[in-house]
Amino acid sequence: MTKAETYTSVWDALADTPEQAANLRTRAELMQQIAAIIKENGWIQAEAATHCGITQPRMNDLLRGRVSRFSLDALVNIATAIGRRVHVELELT
Repeated sequence: MTKAETYTSVWDALADTPEQAANLRTRAELMQQIAAIIKENGWIQAEAATHCGITQPRMNDLLRGRVSRFSLDALVNIATAIGRRVHVELELT
């Protein structure tokens, strides 16, 4: 019987390095915030896609949390398209 590994977060379990985990975590958080803005505005996917400057299938990927399909750059561009500014803050680990 092998000992089960434990991780600080799901991102740490999925990623090969702490850097990759941080990138995944940041993308997921940004996607969640964008999805919340879309919900607050009551936009359907097609409307949200138009506001965000992306296609409806791409919006579907975002709303379904498909993190691997979005770069940080793409998410910053989407946030900017809906009138938001992305703020980055560094924390000690």
